[in-house]
Amino acid sequence: MKRDLRRDRFLVFGAMSAFVILAMLAILIVQYLISQKPDSRPTYWPTQSWKSSTPEEHGIDSSKLAEGLRIIREREVDIHSLLIIRNGMVVVDASFYPYDGKTVHDLASVTKSITTTLIGIAADQGKLDMDQPMVSFFPEYTIANLDDRKKSITVRHLASMSSGLESMGLEGDEGTLRNMQESEDWVQFALDRKVVSQPGTTFVYDSPGMHLLSAILQKATGMAALEFARQNLFEPLGIQDVIWPADPQGFNHGWGDLYLHPHDVAKIGYLWLNRGVWEERQIVSREWVESSVNTQIKTGMDDDYGYGWWTMSGIAGSEFAAIGRGGQRIQVIPALGIIVVTTGGGFDIDEIMPLLVPSLVDPTKPLPANPEGMEKLKETLAQILKPPATKQVEPLPDMAKVISGKTYVLDSNRLELKTLRLDFNESAEAVLHIAFTGERPSPPQLVGLDGVYRMSQGEYDLPKGARGYWEEDGTFILEYDEIAANNHFTFQLVFQDDKLTIKGLETAHELGITIEGRLQNQ
Repeated sequence: MKRDLRRDRFLVFGAMSAFVILAMLAILIVQYLISQKPDSRPTYWPTQSWKSSTPEEHGIDSSKLAEGLRIIREREVDIHSLLIIRNGMVVVDASFYPYDGKTVHDLASVTKSITTTLIGIAADQGKLDMDQPMVSFFPEYTIANLDDRKKSITVRHLASMSSGLESMGLEGDEGTLRNMQESEDWVQFALDRKVVSQPGTTFVYDSPGMHLLSAILQKATGMAALEFARQNLFEPLGIQDVIWPADPQGFNHGWGDLYLHPHDVAKIGYLWLNRGVWEERQIVSREWVESSVNTQIKTGMDDDYGYGWWTMSGIAGSEFAAIGRGGQRIQVIPALGIIVVTTGGGFDIDEIMPLLVPSLVDPTKPLPANPEGMEKLKETLAQILKPPATKQVEPLPDMAKVISGKTYVLDSNRLELKTLRLDFNESAEAVLHIAFTGERPSPPQLVGLDGVYRMSQGEYDLPKGARGYWEEDGTFILEYDEIAANNHFTFQLVFQDDKLTIKGLETAHELGITIEGRLQNQ
């Protein structure tokens, strides 16, 4: 199953026994609930910024937390950021090289949780009805395969991924998306699909269905999803820095590609933790919040689905998450007052949680102050943000001299790469020249040969990095990381005579690709 969409439970951890970890968490929750007073409002709202406190104040051991972060870095887990909030206070705010924590980050399918939130707000405002037929929003479209079952699909069905529309499902979602994006009209593509199961009966992971919700929102409110979100969600929460691309017809991507800063992502979790209330204002109705994180459709997997949120643990509303490919995540555990936000370039939650759970000692009461542990944590947070130590650059192989400065023309491919050239000059850096189909050549990109990324400006002016090394005489490994854009490629470039074969793996998607090319006629 794909790494980005696997519905891994929050506490199912690789080498550790899932049963043991879940039992530990259950004990902690019971202890915490016994010790708690009735619900009370937050003492402050992080509209402008989050407040921080020491881990010990929340029953977390800072020394053990530091040790877990250090091991995560040593194992080269492709995590970009980790934000843990307890009772409204930031306990740890960690950024991992090469992400510096200063920019917005692509949230991938966490976007689905925002899209359905906007649908809920619009429903609260009376601008749409959850049981309104999908096709009623698109009278100008001539819709293929329009039968009685398709006419019965509602907004509610789309929000719970139970529309019954034909889709490749959880493991094939990237393929379904690619087919949609290759069409001239994405909404038309999403509408035209056959209905393969009775609406409301079967869960099928379906990104095009979420894109239809963006179009429905725009038609119901007269505002694109981004503008509606700014007015009704982002601005009340103090969220200003947002990127959200749109399709050729102007509908924001309902399934993914929303960019927010991790601190702002956590505000969404905090809004849900407080049942839709923010600064004494009901941003989203309590009814919608509770419905969205309670099971609306059984998935046949460990976790079920609400409206854009994954529901967990089998106890209504006790644990829920927004999850996106590559490690994007909002995890909320209301019983412990915990919000966990992660971003990444391609990792599983079970790669990091076994290293972090031991630091959660006792949620029922503070631990003694631990100045030594806090200093260790401070040092670790600084260390994981730094580039790795440079490696010795080996002498260039003969092939590097043969291919240096020569342009290779590539066959048609999914990445739309048109040409590639590498320049080597016996230094610790190479220079990469690439061009894409239908676009001007990209600016030359430095490539670190010493194990450290050479950074440059990518899409939306976000940083990207490149590094590489010669695996053997005719094989060069190129790592091309768009970091906050959540695209991390590792390419194996095999040069033989006048031919070039590129084998690539995109970490966050786990998509493999092979591209053939040949030396351009000089």
